Amino acid sequence: MRHFLKIILILVLLPVVTLSFLILYATLSDYRPPASEVLYRATGTVDTLPDSEEFNLLTWNIGYGGLDGHMDFFYDGGRKVRTPENQFHQNIDSMGRFLSETSSLDFALFQEVDKAGKRSYHTNEVDRLDGLWKGYTASFAKNYDVFFVPVPFDNPMGSVHSGLLSISRYIPLEVSRISIPGQYGWPKRLFMLDRCIMVMRYPLQNGKQLLVINTHNEAYDNGSIRDQQMDFLRNFLLDEYGKGNSVVVAGDWNQCPPSFKPRFAGEIFDTLNYMGIEPGFLPRGWDWVYDNTIPSNRRLDMAYIRGKTRTTVIDFFLLSPNLRSNGCCATDLAFAWSDHHPVRLKFTFR
Repeated sequence: MRHFLKIILILVLLPVVTLSFLILYATLSDYRPPASEVLYRATGTVDTLPDSEEFNLLTWNIGYGGLDGHMDFFYDGGRKVRTPENQFHQNIDSMGRFLSETSSLDFALFQEVDKAGKRSYHTNEVDRLDGLWKGYTASFAKNYDVFFVPVPFDNPMGSVHSGLLSISRYIPLEVSRISIPGQYGWPKRLFMLDRCIMVMRYPLQNGKQLLVINTHNEAYDNGSIRDQQMDFLRNFLLDEYGKGNSVVVAGDWNQCPPSFKPRFAGEIFDTLNYMGIEPGFLPRGWDWVYDNTIPSNRRLDMAYIRGKTRTTVIDFFLLSPNLRSNGCCATDLAFAWSDHHPVRLKFTFR
């Protein structure tokens, strides 16, 4: 009986001790990014952008190549953790072929790009994407660096090293990573993303600057963290615009644009836990640009089935009043390789 009780005690205490050491190590090794960090600063030639040209920008959350149309995901109400390795490589290769055939891109902004990690089979996706365009400038801003994500407990997600990737035809004056506020409570925050925006600055012929901003806002909170991030972003944008600069923001906002009304054909709009940006979030003149005819994101509570899976638009653009949109379109890929669709924008200076 004593031997039996000892075995029971060990079986009860072992998970507790293991979890305690995991949380302790995660606390000590927690990624704590600075408020602002320069990722690149030009020491030589810088491209001064002409104010008479039209620019082409693409944004795409690639879902680290692991959230293809066959996947559901445990965070979204599904059960799966990672796609099979052969499917993962097929996703990455297919996205690469699509992008290499996409012409006339001046800027390409990506979210959920892994440098390493169990979920992406330790593939350096930054190098894979950067290698698609010769002569372009690429910068990576880390927003997820965890040695071991312990959930789900029966099949942990494991290590993650991921972030934002911005690629440009032009040589920027400076590229910086700027932390945006909002965190979960301890210890959950140890295993979640450290959100940021990535800012590329280009000199203009009039002596001002164009800022091209890559963003990926919070996804899984009740809205309070997203509100903090949006308040920070609003103040940042108004300050830059007040200096006479031009600003374009692109990325995965994890909320719908103001007053959004979908015109999807054959798709179901996702009204579950709907969040939209307030119409008066910015003064008049700021332009929210999106394609409301093709969903840019689908819910991951099930594998994708057109007409049954809930879809929405959370990938879009914001232009300061001194910029003009010349067209925006999403590409319907049936969510074959990612839970997001790529979206393109053409814009000029006013």
